[in-house]
Order: sequence, then C-alpha cells, then structure tokens
Amino acid sequence: MKKITEVLRLKHAGGLSHAQIGQACGISKGAVSKYVSLAAAHGLTWPLPADLDEARLEGLLFPPVAKPAAFAEPDHFGLHQALKRKGVTLQLLWSEYAAVHGERAYRYSQFCHRYHQWRAAQKRSMRQHHRAGEKLFIDYAGPTVEVIDRATGEIRQAQVFVAVLGASSYTYAEATWSQSLPDWIAAHQRALRFFGGVPQLLVPDNLRAAVTQACRYEPGINATYAEMAAHYGTAVLSARPYKPKDKAKAEVGVQVVERWILARLRHHTFFALAEVNRAIAALLPALNERPFQRRSESRKDLFEQLDRPALKPLPTTEYVYAEWRKAKPGIDYHVEVDRRFYSVPHALVGQVLELRLTATTVEVLHKGQRVATHPRTGQGRFSTCLEHMPKSHQAHRDWSPGRFLRWAQDIGPCTAEVITRQLEGRPHPEHGYRACLGLLNLGRRYSRQRLEKACQRALAVRTVSYQSIASILKNGLDQQPLDTDRDGQRELPLHANVRGAGYYH
Repeated sequence: MKKITEVLRLKHAGGLSHAQIGQACGISKGAVSKYVSLAAAHGLTWPLPADLDEARLEGLLFPPVAKPAAFAEPDHFGLHQALKRKGVTLQLLWSEYAAVHGERAYRYSQFCHRYHQWRAAQKRSMRQHHRAGEKLFIDYAGPTVEVIDRATGEIRQAQVFVAVLGASSYTYAEATWSQSLPDWIAAHQRALRFFGGVPQLLVPDNLRAAVTQACRYEPGINATYAEMAAHYGTAVLSARPYKPKDKAKAEVGVQVVERWILARLRHHTFFALAEVNRAIAALLPALNERPFQRRSESRKDLFEQLDRPALKPLPTTEYVYAEWRKAKPGIDYHVEVDRRFYSVPHALVGQVLELRLTATTVEVLHKGQRVATHPRTGQGRFSTCLEHMPKSHQAHRDWSPGRFLRWAQDIGPCTAEVITRQLEGRPHPEHGYRACLGLLNLGRRYSRQRLEKACQRALAVRTVSYQSIASILKNGLDQQPLDTDRDGQRELPLHANVRGAGYYH
C-alpha cells in the first residue's frame, strides 16, 4: 500500500505524469492509472485523511471478493467476432458479460486471460484481428484455367483473381486473361459490385499492376490503381515484400478457391472466358455458405453480420479506366501518344508532364493541374489548340501553301514562281511562311505591277530571297530593262549568288 500512497502523492502533490510516476515507483503506467482511478472512484483526494491507514486504504480500494462456487465461461468465439466491430473492446464485452452473470462472472483480468488463451489455441488465420469493413485482401491464384480457342485450337491460360474480406472471409473469384493493369482494375470493379460496398483499405500483393516499386516503408502505388481507389473512397495498403503474413487472408482465400472451385473444374473443358466465369460464379455460393470447421456460422453469415453493415456505399458513377504516363513536350509544344501529337501550352516546353489517357480523351496535367484536353482519336496526326500556340505562331496558323500560291497567281506568274521556290526545298513548308508574308507586305507597300517585275528580275538573276526582292524594289531596279543583266550573265555560270551589275546601281 505504500506504493499506492506514493502514487497519489506524486499525482496530486507532485503533478507528475503517469509515465513519470511509474518510473519513480518502479511500476507500470497502467498500474498507476488503475490506482488513480480507484482512488477517484472512492472520492479520495490528497492529502489522505489522517485516520486512513494503509490497512484501511487497502480494504477500501481492494475489498475482498468471495469466490463463487462456479464461474460462467464466456463465449470466446462470440467475443472474437464482436471485437471485429469498430469501437468494441474487451472492457465493454466484459462489462456486458458481468452484468448478465453477476457473481458467477470472472473478474476482468481473468476474463481477458482466458480469452487470450483461447485465441492462441486457434488456427493461425483465426488469430489475426480484422475489423468489420476494414480490409479487402486481393491476390491471384497460382493455378490457371485452360481456355481453348474453337477456331484454332490454341490453348490460353486464364488467371484467377481472388478477393477476400478480412472480418468475414467472404470470398469473390473470377477469371481474367492476364494480370495486366486493365484486367486488374476491371476485376476490382466487379468484386466491389459483388460485395455491394467499399472497404476502408485494399491490400494487394506486390504485383506490377498494383505496385510500381516494392518497398517495405514507401511502396510506389500504380497511378491508375491509386486513382481508382480514390474514386471509390478507399486507399491502397500493399503488403510488405516477402511478408506473406501481411496478406494471410488472401493466401487462405486463394487456397480455399483452389480446393473448392478450381479443383472441381479440373475436368471441365472451356472454350471462352465467359464460360469459366459462369462456372466459378455457380460454385461461389457453396463456398461462402459452407460453415467453418467446428462452427455453425459461414462466411456469408459473418458477412451479413459484420462486413456488409460496415462497408461504405458504392459511388454513383462507374470508374472510367485511365492510364497514366509521363511525357516532355518538344520544341513544337506537342506531346506524343501512340504516334499522334497533342499540343500543350507553349510555356511548358521542356517540363515533365503527366498524361491521363482514357479510351476517348487525352488529358495533360502539370503539377496536378489540367492544362490541356484533346479527343484521343481524330483525323491527322496532330491535334493543336490555338490558345496553346505562341502569339507569333497564332498569326501564321491560318496560312497554308495553297493560300500563298493563290495570292501570288493573282499578281502574276513570276510572283507565283517566287512563292513556289520559297515553299520548296525546306523541311516543312511552314519555314517559308515568314518570307511569303514579307512578300505580301511588299505588295502592299508597292504596286502589284512593280512586285511582279521585281520577281521577274529576281528570277532572271537567280536570287529569289525576300531580301533581294525588297532591295530591287527599294532601288527601283524593277523599272530598268533586263538586257544588260542577261548579257553579263551569259559569261558567268548561273548560281544563286550572282545578282548582276544592275543590282548595285
């Protein structure tokens, strides 16, 4: 009793925490809390009354309890199932048990001791503690199912997807062609519809469709998988690498599916994946309604009691499958997806962007913000938005080689020939647009007749650049005859750098 007195003194007079008191008195923090709670329940404060000696204090706090002739044994399995509900504790269950059995009830410590002894004697899967509606364990079975192509006789191996709820062990299974990301996501959607709700956590194995980088502390979750989880209002908690106990429910669920479904289908011949799934769906009710060993409850019974009420409702809209990629736009401010090019704001050239790809759209995101959206299919290889272009490029957007040629032909054949040469011999016709626009401006500053004569002289001296034609017009050479230029040109080989003597007048 000296320790109780010291605990009360340090608590009320010393103002120490329970952890500090426990260290000072050499007892546990829980014992300190127990002594303080008992004293408070009996209205004891500090200092203690002068007439309250140690014997009376002990009798007050720990009154003798007459041992009953026989104790009522708790329903340990019922306790184990009740503990799966959120907020249910052994303290609460003991209080309910004690209220029913009165003097025949075990004290709390013995009640807990006997429950823990019972739990330790159960199978390893039973010893795990899973709360209702908390976790869904997902994995693929090892054995596959053969599917024969009727036309070619080719045999394909279908994978078997298995999902098991933690509290009830309620099981779902289906066959998919592969363990790829599209099949993985679609199987999750069908599994959640089967359960009729969404758990708090998804616990997959470390397959590539779920985890991009396996790590004990910070695994990299696939972006599409994480997006699907966010759509359903749940989260992904992958099992640690090489730690099968983290997903023991899935391991046991896979084993049960192999024994009670796949083993029964071993003599069946399937010609389509849909046939496999119909056969699996027909055997699932028997698996879930079969009672546990030495128990009257089944997986379905526990699902209805525990998991179903605790699952969150399904979202009102279906998740739209989307793949995520990363891309860096080139100098033409376009990103490439499957040999098609989609524009982004030109200021993002050189930045690493995220692409969200659905069957119909391409979304471009920068630091989580959507910066561009394009239809995924369409005519041509380029999808370009006007607002993504620099101002100078926007001004050129409506121009085309055909438009320039039509304009030049209206002026004259020589102008048309000059425009043709501006557009030819370049990697892209757009590279000659600037020179063509310059010639258009010359036609506005000078008359159309003078521009045609200037182009005629430029063709004669084999120099059709914008600068040459602008110089001809500026110096009035278009108004001089071409005979002298032709005579001098006969003695020299024709090439682009020969301008003629008249050019310098």
